[in-house]
Amino acid sequence: MIELVKILSVESIGDYRLQVRFSNGREGICDLSDMVGQDSPMLKPLADPVFFARAFVQTGTIAWPNGFDIDAIALHDEMLKAGQLEPALGSA
Repeated sequence: MIELVKILSVESIGDYRLQVRFSNGREGICDLSDMVGQDSPMLKPLADPVFFARAFVQTGTIAWPNGFDIDAIALHDEMLKAGQLEPALGSA
């Protein structure tokens, strides 16, 4: 079953990593260094650390000023599978 989650906050913490908080209370750090190294017109600007740090939340996703965005559900599932998410507050 797909859990419908949105991104509530994102903060660049250097080295192409983002601190991300999801609507289900889970949060973690995602490393996007592999992604920004790809040779694609939408990803090339993200290789600039200053531009990468301009990540923001737009309609529940992570976005950048050039229009590139990351699907919140896919990112959540990938981070969960990799063990990169802290449990939601109140979960035991």
